[in-house]
Amino acid sequence: MTMKKTEQENSDVCPAGGNSVAQASPEEVKNNCNTLKVRDDEKPVYFFQTDEKEKFKLCDSSKDCSWIKKDNEFGIKELRQRIEPWLTSLFQSEHLSLLVGSGLTHAVHCLATGGGAADMKIAPFSELNDVISKAANNSAANANRNQANIEDQIRVANELLRGLEILEESCATELRKEISNILKQFAESILHSECGIAKGNGREKAFNTLINFLMSFASRLGTRDRLNIFTTNYDRLIEAGAELAGLHLLDRFLGNLMPVFRSSRMDLDMHYNPPGIRGEPRYLEGVSRYTKLHGSIDWVQTGKQEKDKNIRRIGLPFGCESIDPYLLAPGLNGATPHEMMIYPNSAKDRETSDFPYVELFRDFAAATCRPNSTLVAYGYSFGDDHINRVIEDMLTIPSTHLVIISYGDPLDRITHTFNKIGRPSQISLLIGNHLGDLKSLTDHYLPKSAIDKATFRLGDLLRQRMGIHDSEQPPSNSPKGISSIIDEKEGTK
Repeated sequence: MTMKKTEQENSDVCPAGGNSVAQASPEEVKNNCNTLKVRDDEKPVYFFQTDEKEKFKLCDSSKDCSWIKKDNEFGIKELRQRIEPWLTSLFQSEHLSLLVGSGLTHAVHCLATGGGAADMKIAPFSELNDVISKAANNSAANANRNQANIEDQIRVANELLRGLEILEESCATELRKEISNILKQFAESILHSECGIAKGNGREKAFNTLINFLMSFASRLGTRDRLNIFTTNYDRLIEAGAELAGLHLLDRFLGNLMPVFRSSRMDLDMHYNPPGIRGEPRYLEGVSRYTKLHGSIDWVQTGKQEKDKNIRRIGLPFGCESIDPYLLAPGLNGATPHEMMIYPNSAKDRETSDFPYVELFRDFAAATCRPNSTLVAYGYSFGDDHINRVIEDMLTIPSTHLVIISYGDPLDRITHTFNKIGRPSQISLLIGNHLGDLKSLTDHYLPKSAIDKATFRLGDLLRQRMGIHDSEQPPSNSPKGISSIIDEKEGTK
C-alpha cells in the first residue's frame, strides 16, 4: 500500500517514509527500517525489507538482537511468532483501550481509492489573514509542531472573533461568516473522504480490513471490561466499520431521531437473557464504549440562549455531498457550520475544560489511568499535549502498558515521547512501512477476532494434541492445555 504524503502532521499509517524510534542511523532511515519492541526486548530492534518480497534483515544498529542473528534473513512467520502472542496477551488485559488518530482514515482511504484522505491544511481568510496566520503559527510552535493546521487557525479566529464582538467592531460579522464558510468547506472535505471510501474501487477490501481491525480489539469475553475506543478524528469511519461488523457502540448520546449529549452518563451496558434462565442476564458480546475526543462533523450545538444550549448529533449520512440540507432540520434553530463541534484546542487546556470536552477527556482518563490497563495507539501522531499528559499519567501505574503502532514518525514525536516517558518496559513499538501497514497488521500480527468459547476450547485441544511451538512453554508431549498453563503462570506471579 503506497500513497503520496498528504498530511505532514498526522501521516502515521498510510504515507510512506518516516524515522524510527531511538537511535536508527540515517542510512537505516533511508532504507525505511521498521522498529519493533515487544516482550522482553531491552531496546528497539530495527530491520528493513530486502529485495525479496516479505524477507527482512536486521539493521546494523540491532546486531545484539536476542531472537535473530545479525546476518540471517527472516520473514513474516518469525515476526508473527514474536508479535502475535504478545499482542494477544495484552488485548486480554483487565482493561483495554484503543486510541485512533487520522492514520486509520488515511490507511482505509488508501486501500479504497489508492490516494490520501482530506488533510488539515489551512484556508486563507480575506480579512485579518496575516494576524490569524501569525497567531496560529505561534500556537503550533508552542505545541511542538512545525506548522499550523486548520484547528489552530479556527481556534485563533474564534478567539479573535470573541474579542471583536466584545469591542463591538463592525468587522466581527464578516469574520463570523468567513469562519462559518471555512468550517463548511472543511466539513465537506471530510465528507468527500468518506464518499471516496464508500465508492472507491477497493471499498470491499478496505471495509473488510477495517472490520478485522476493529474486531481484533472488540473480541473480548462479555465478562471482561468493555473495550474503550477513543478517536481524535471528525469523520464517521469507525461508526461505519462498527455497523458493518455488528459491533455495538455506547457513547454519551441518548435518543434516536436527534440524540442529545448527556453529562450524567451512567454505566449503561447491554445484556441478554439466556434461554430457560430467568433473572440472570448475561453481558452481550461485541459491545464497546466510544468517545470522539475532538468532536464530530455530525455534532451541532443548538439553542441561542445559554440555558437552552445542547450538543446534538444530526442524521448526516456517511459520505453525503453537503451538510447544508441537514442543518435546516426543525429543532436546530437555524444552526450554521459555525455551530459544528469540530474545532477543539490542542495547544492549551482551556477548551478541554469546556463543555463537552471536559466530559470526553474525563472518560479518557478514567478508562486508561487504572491498574492492569493496556492502551493501543494506532495512527496517532502524539501531537496533542492534553492527550499525551493522560498517557504519561497512565504509565506511572506499574501494571499499565502502552502499545504504539504507526506507519512512521516524520516529526519524531514518538521518539520524543518514548524517551521522555522513560519506561521502556511498559511500552511496545510497532513502527514502519511493514509493521504499521494496516493490511499486513490485520493479516499477520493482530489477534484474530474470536469471542466464542468454542474457539478457545478448539485451540486448547489442538495444542494438547499437537504441542506448543514456543521455547518458553512445555514440549509437545505435555498434557497441559493453554488455559491451565496460563493459570499456573498467573498463580506464580
